[in-house]
Amino acid sequence: MDIAVTKLDGSAAGTLALSDAVFGLDVRDDLLARTVRWQLAKRQQGTHQSQGRADVWRTGAKMYKQKGTGRARHSSARAPQFRGGGKAHGPVARDHAHDLPKKVRALALRHALSAKMKSASVIVVDDLALAEAKTKVLAGHFDKLGLTNALIIGGAEVDVNFARAASNIANIDVLPVQGINVYDVLRRNTLVLSKAAVAALEERFK
Repeated sequence: MDIAVTKLDGSAAGTLALSDAVFGLDVRDDLLARTVRWQLAKRQQGTHQSQGRADVWRTGAKMYKQKGTGRARHSSARAPQFRGGGKAHGPVARDHAHDLPKKVRALALRHALSAKMKSASVIVVDDLALAEAKTKVLAGHFDKLGLTNALIIGGAEVDVNFARAASNIANIDVLPVQGINVYDVLRRNTLVLSKAAVAALEERFK
């Protein structure tokens, strides 16, 4: 399939043929959901921890005598039902990450790219470079392109001036092509690819 290529200032820069094997798949939502779940699980710190009854320091003496009080039989004050006792079934520090095959992750990325293409949310830009790191200048370019919420993927290295200018604009993420991932592609409304990024993705999945 062909897509129009534009420049940062909004002027036309020809067309580019895209590979159907990368941008033209029938989208499988189950793959996207599995991969997003895997990504979000991996980023969880898992450092939450509460004190159980074995962790709480309280006296080990029996609270009151076994018989004759008319009350329930209790022993340890560390039990969860008492104020100051340990928490029952509380969170413990653990790793939330789980396995997802590399081939599934690669396929899911192609489906994410295809989903963006199917919804006409992909813009290909000739080159992502600025002469100066001026946020105002870049914001003006984005206004011409209609970008308010976008993921921008550059080549192997992102232009320093472009990255610095974009870092001050809300809802705009800039990544090199090695950093492209399913979650970031789906969480932004528009996907902006440089021609170098398109070439790198097609070479990666050929």
